[in-house]
Amino acid sequence: MKGAELAEFLRRCRGRVSPEELGLDGESPRRRVPGLRREELAQLAGVSVDYYTRLEQGRSRSASAEVLDALATALRLTDAERQHLMDLGRPGPAQRKRRARPQRVDPATLRLMELLDESYSPAFVLGRRLDVLAHNRLAGALITEFRALPAAERNQARFVFFDPHARALYQDWEAVAADTVAMLRLDAGRYPDDPQLSALIGELSIHSEQFRKWWSDHKVHRRTTGTKGYHHPLVGDLTVQYQALHPAGDPDQTLFVYSTEPGTASHTSIRLLADWKSEAQREGAPHAR
Repeated sequence: MKGAELAEFLRRCRGRVSPEELGLDGESPRRRVPGLRREELAQLAGVSVDYYTRLEQGRSRSASAEVLDALATALRLTDAERQHLMDLGRPGPAQRKRRARPQRVDPATLRLMELLDESYSPAFVLGRRLDVLAHNRLAGALITEFRALPAAERNQARFVFFDPHARALYQDWEAVAADTVAMLRLDAGRYPDDPQLSALIGELSIHSEQFRKWWSDHKVHRRTTGTKGYHHPLVGDLTVQYQALHPAGDPDQTLFVYSTEPGTASHTSIRLLADWKSEAQREGAPHAR
């Protein structure tokens, strides 16, 4: 399976590279398919065509770090794509199975999220498989109260693809959903033997045609900073800036912090949402959407 994943990822990446960008458009007969030819990529990476062909056909299940790095450079991969290629192509012994420990959020991180509530900043922690490990009060009000769900359903991908509220909530649901698939693909490369991840991907594939389509694209993505638009049923449209941080002690946890520009309509909406959440809790509905 690992060799097949490596082969398919290489094929997809090779097909996405524009020969014109590399000055190869006039050096060969007319192309029947987009992207680089195998021999062109092999030459750019400094490997033999036969060796590269074995990788792309799944006949070689791993490659040296030097070869993978050269291929990543030739394919102009992003940092996330480069890491994914390394995960797929590193030798088998480095991928030895290990029992995954349950992920727990450090008390200091939980306290930080409480402080972020006071500054009108939604915050949440994602773990392996995009499991929602924790969130502050304002994130629950903006997105959904994951704490009200059974533990097995507290997952960002499940929410995006299975909860009808998500399609109405995100202003650009397709972009959010495609990024979610690409983040799961990155996780799958790091943990190919995770049975819970395999089960999640299988369930999403069975019940969502869009997920199957995006999964077959073999795109990977790592969120760092950016903006996201919401259409909230209580406060209307708002835009947040987000930043992804990694709390010390667990590289598989990501703390997402949202912020809005003071003086903007989005900042006013977030403050209104915080007031509504506080009132809802005072009235005894701590998990109200």
